Amino acid sequence: MSKAPLAGIKVVEIAGIGPGPCAGMMLADMGAEVIVIERKSAADAAAAMGTANDMNKHMFFNRGKKSIGIDMKAPEGVEAALKFIEDADILLEGFRPGVMERLGLGPDVCLQRNPKLVYGRMTGWGQYGPLSHAAGHDSNYTGISGAQWYGGRKGSVPTAPLTLVGDLGGGTMMLLWGVMCALNHAGQTGEGQVVDAAITDGSAYLSSLLMMMNNTGQIADEFGTGWADGGAPWSETYECADGGFINVCALEPQFYQQLIELLELTDNPLFSNQWDTASWDKAKVELATLFRRRTRDQWCELLEGTDSCFAPVLNFTEAAEHPHNVERKTFLEIEGVLQPAPAPKLSLNQPEVGVAPIAGGNRDELIAASGWDADFVAELKAKQVI
Repeated sequence: MSKAPLAGIKVVEIAGIGPGPCAGMMLADMGAEVIVIERKSAADAAAAMGTANDMNKHMFFNRGKKSIGIDMKAPEGVEAALKFIEDADILLEGFRPGVMERLGLGPDVCLQRNPKLVYGRMTGWGQYGPLSHAAGHDSNYTGISGAQWYGGRKGSVPTAPLTLVGDLGGGTMMLLWGVMCALNHAGQTGEGQVVDAAITDGSAYLSSLLMMMNNTGQIADEFGTGWADGGAPWSETYECADGGFINVCALEPQFYQQLIELLELTDNPLFSNQWDTASWDKAKVELATLFRRRTRDQWCELLEGTDSCFAPVLNFTEAAEHPHNVERKTFLEIEGVLQPAPAPKLSLNQPEVGVAPIAGGNRDELIAASGWDADFVAELKAKQVI
């Protein structure tokens, strides 16, 4: 059996939650050596992530990885981390902008030690833009991008829409992932292979975080009993006075506290205990009533950019005009057609986005560059094959 496609690739992952660790898992699944640098003690501000015994075995984002605990507040700990980084191919981190720099592990430091390092940064809002330092979660990010809006139906609030999880997530992204892994393998061994990308397999793979949440009791098979399946009042999409929608997902305790303070609910007993599930239904009704008292823009003025984990839910026209998306150039217009810009953004490479060709419009150019025999080309044209 030939070696795994990413054998020989070394990855250093700074421990976090969500999409960053999933990326590390995918690299490890394909044979990369992934070293996770963990905190020596759990963070006080972390959200409650289940009550299952032997939590490490349930956190399967770490499968196939190697783990080491390092005190990053100590200079010696930072130096130890740099020792791992200086011979790595890839670094993955998912902190808010500036955190790695404050730790002494920012791109300038790491690239000086390892000029060929690929420094991978995962955030919700990006490294720059007016919201870049605000807290947030999945539903906030998809709300402001326009991606959540089209999951709505008349009489119901927007949710995750078609195509994102299946066609493009489980299909397109997994196909690209498989192709890039196989390309690396072919470059190392000269062996090509078949990439069998099924949307069913891919959407299951993309559901890894949800499955971990299910395994640890955060969500259940019955809708509305967990924080992530419509049960929690502080993780929901609400309608506003003008018919617009906003989304909150204040999962971590400090973010929840900021949300209820900004909403002036600190004296309301329904909101005194974030995890009192018995109060969730009544608290959700209260929040729904509260959010209907102001327009979406008024709620944005109060909450946007704070650590309340908030975002407006925008359609694509509105998303393209939002200041955060404008600054990050999230959307572009080509020949009068609005469309998403390439992502992610690379520090050294700026993609050249081309226009869509007319069908068959590059025939002569491609033939000229092909070096085909002139008689062969004439025959193809004569028979209208091309």
